Amino acid sequence: MRDRLEKLIRDALERLEQEQSLSGLSELDPGLQRARDTRYGDFASNVAMRAAKMLGRKPRELAETIISCLPTDPDVEAVEVAGPGFINIRLAASAHHNSVRSVLEQGSSFGSKPAGSGEHILLEYVSANPTGPLHVGHGRHAAYGATLANVLRAVGHSVDEEYYVNDAGRQMEILALSVWLRYAEANGASIAFPASCYQGG
Repeated sequence: MRDRLEKLIRDALERLEQEQSLSGLSELDPGLQRARDTRYGDFASNVAMRAAKMLGRKPRELAETIISCLPTDPDVEAVEVAGPGFINIRLAASAHHNSVRSVLEQGSSFGSKPAGSGEHILLEYVSANPTGPLHVGHGRHAAYGATLANVLRAVGHSVDEEYYVNDAGRQMEILALSVWLRYAEANGASIAFPASCYQGG
């Protein structure tokens, strides 16, 4: 729905630009946001205030003009000017009904964008820590990372997920020494176990 409303505003800006021989209007971002207070509408745009500053016009008057250029849409119940020049858009009940219908029809693909529209991403989000016990963070980060990968794919990116194993470097050297010393203890050696080694069971 947001995409449709943004297109309506862009169409209005283009029409206004052509009718009044203005420049730069069609290049403006609609600035559409969810309304903070739904008593005044479902979406709000500040494009009139930004355009007014650019054109040296009064924001509220320009907002009225933009509204008059908006194409009609059966899912838009009302469009009004509020405050210093916000354009508030209230959706008709049919818009909500159609959104539910779209979710049911599209199933798990709802909200996705065409594959290949984004970039290639390598996402590293979990690693095996061989030197300590597992804890809730390991599971949380794995679930978070896998979900993020799914979201990135849904909006058209190519994603490779990387699970990497910490099996080299100083950490592993300390682990090897710790295991060797514990093995020696288990076989009767009397050793002052270094504080720098891993102390856990």
